[in-house]
Amino acid sequence: MKKLFIILIASILGLSGVQAQFGCQYNAGTGEWEAADGGPCVNTLITAVPFLRIVPDARSGGMGDVGLAISADPNAMHFNASKLAFAEKDLALSVTYTPWLRALGLTDVYMAYLSGYKQIDEFQAVGFGLRYFSLGTISFTDINGESLGTGKPNELELSAAYSRKLSEKFAAAITLKFVHSNLASGQQIDNIEIQPANAGAADISFTYKTPVEFTEKESDLTIGMALTNLGTKISYTNSINRDFMPANLGLGAAWTINFDAFNAITFAADINKLLVPTPCVGPDCDQDPANGILDYKEQGVVSSIFSSFGDAPNGGSEELKELAFSVGAEYWYDQQFAVRLGYYYEDAIKGNRKFFTVGLGLKYNIFGLNFSYLIPTTNQRNPLDNTLRFSLLFDFAAFGADGAQ
Repeated sequence: MKKLFIILIASILGLSGVQAQFGCQYNAGTGEWEAADGGPCVNTLITAVPFLRIVPDARSGGMGDVGLAISADPNAMHFNASKLAFAEKDLALSVTYTPWLRALGLTDVYMAYLSGYKQIDEFQAVGFGLRYFSLGTISFTDINGESLGTGKPNELELSAAYSRKLSEKFAAAITLKFVHSNLASGQQIDNIEIQPANAGAADISFTYKTPVEFTEKESDLTIGMALTNLGTKISYTNSINRDFMPANLGLGAAWTINFDAFNAITFAADINKLLVPTPCVGPDCDQDPANGILDYKEQGVVSSIFSSFGDAPNGGSEELKELAFSVGAEYWYDQQFAVRLGYYYEDAIKGNRKFFTVGLGLKYNIFGLNFSYLIPTTNQRNPLDNTLRFSLLFDFAAFGADGAQ
């Protein structure tokens, strides 16, 4: 049963070597922790409810998962809700369907995401998001392989945001979230019953958007920052051994150049860092003898956010490896047809996700349709290998304009 949960978490994150940190050893010569074979010590950051960090938008999915500073649409609810104050449309909805682990032959694992926003006036907007992650049907067994029945694990996030311009170029937003995770309700581990886990969280985000001079072409620079999933710890039992939510700091920038009335291109880049403690390594990890909980897991949420910038066993060099990078580009012709590409990079000892992405976008009347496809660049298995995902957008402002004609 324990092994099942390890595999489950690993498949959600797309990680290799989830347990590798327990095989690290200290090299007195180099002053660093290393794997038993002398290679780098894999020390991946592990959190509960990692589905909150899955990019749900096929538009961003075609641009290497960038999204903090690209133009606002309903999927800003995932990346940076403060962008909604700069949205060009009055009302819009988006629906995204993401097949999951299709390369493994699974057909009932997927994520669905519904999001939308409404501008209150020229300074304010509100948004909402509903994320549902189905992990299909799982057969549970005991330690001897005897069947304990089947279950249908699932996870849910509900979110609501308020965004406001504080000046013509600067906006801020706050997002409140409710998270429900039901992975193995009714099952037991060591005679401890597993229960659905519930938690609350919040996002705080900021956007700065300004015109920039680029020869004679119209050009805009947007900078976004978001602190996301700042919330309580979470547990699936009554145990005091609770896990951190995937709190994250994201910084992004996007530069849009309008060459003429028909041609525009955007270049974007994001940097993300999880604000959770780095697991300790080696046999000397401190552990409370009274409850058996590792010290780094006993930290408070606020203190762990600040300590996450300097707690890596190998110091500053390892801290830098905890940064994940996304770059992407988007070309629009006549605001009706888009071509996208991007690249995502994560260090080998922190998850090893590296992949190219491509995507297409189409707009017609009130409808928009986005597609994305992921191309891995390592032997690391990605849950989105060989998978086409899509988003459908509804621009109700365009509908209103048509109706008025």
